[in-house]
Amino acid sequence: MALPILYSFRRCPYAMRARLAIASSQIPCELREVVLKDKPAQLITLSAKATVPVLHTIDDKVIDESLDIAYWALNQNDPQQWLKSLSEQQHDQLHDLIARNDGEFKYFLDRYKYADRYPEHDEQYYREQGEKTLITLETLLNQNGCLLDESWTLADIALLPFIRQFAFVDKAWFDKAPYPHVRKWLNDFLNSDIFKQIMPKFSQWHEGDRPIIFP
Repeated sequence: MALPILYSFRRCPYAMRARLAIASSQIPCELREVVLKDKPAQLITLSAKATVPVLHTIDDKVIDESLDIAYWALNQNDPQQWLKSLSEQQHDQLHDLIARNDGEFKYFLDRYKYADRYPEHDEQYYREQGEKTLITLETLLNQNGCLLDESWTLADIALLPFIRQFAFVDKAWFDKAPYPHVRKWLNDFLNSDIFKQIMPKFSQWHEGDRPIIFP
C-alpha cells in the first residue's frame, strides 16, 4: 500500500515538530532519514529548499513546512485534541507563539549554539536574548499548566524541540536558571512516550532501502 513519505532528520527541531504531529495522528508514513551534508536527489527534486521536513503525500502533494505538515496530520486525526481543543483566541495565541519562536528565538538560538561563528556578541548575550522567550513561556506555564491549556496543544509540541536545543547548549546553567516551570515542562516532554517514539536512530536512507514505517 502506498504511504506518504516523510523526509526527516532526527535532531532537527522542525522535523521533530512534524514527527510529533504525525505520531500523535497515528497516520503511517514511510520515513526517510536524511543526512544534511548528503541530501538525496529525491528530496531536492521535491522541494527547491531541500530542507527537512518534507512530506510527499499519496495524492502527490509536497508539504515542506513543518507547521503545515502538523496541520495536515492533525486535521485528519487528532486523538489528543492538540488542535480541536483550541478556541479561536487560542489559535491566535498559537500562531503568535510559533511566529516568535521560529523568528526571533530561533535567530538567537542559532547564535547561542554557535557563538564562535557570530563574534559580534558573546555567548551570554545570545543566551540573554533567548531568555526573553523563556520569560514569556514561564509566565504562560505558571498560569495554564501548559502553554495554552492544562494539557499539551500544538503550541507546546511546536516549541518544545527548540527549547530542548536551547537547554542543552549549557545544561548546567539551564538546570539552575530561574525558570522552574519551563524546566518541568521540558522534562515532562523528554520523559514522555511520544518523545521516545519519535527519536529512535535510523540509518541514512538510500534508494532501494527497505521502507521504515513511522510511527
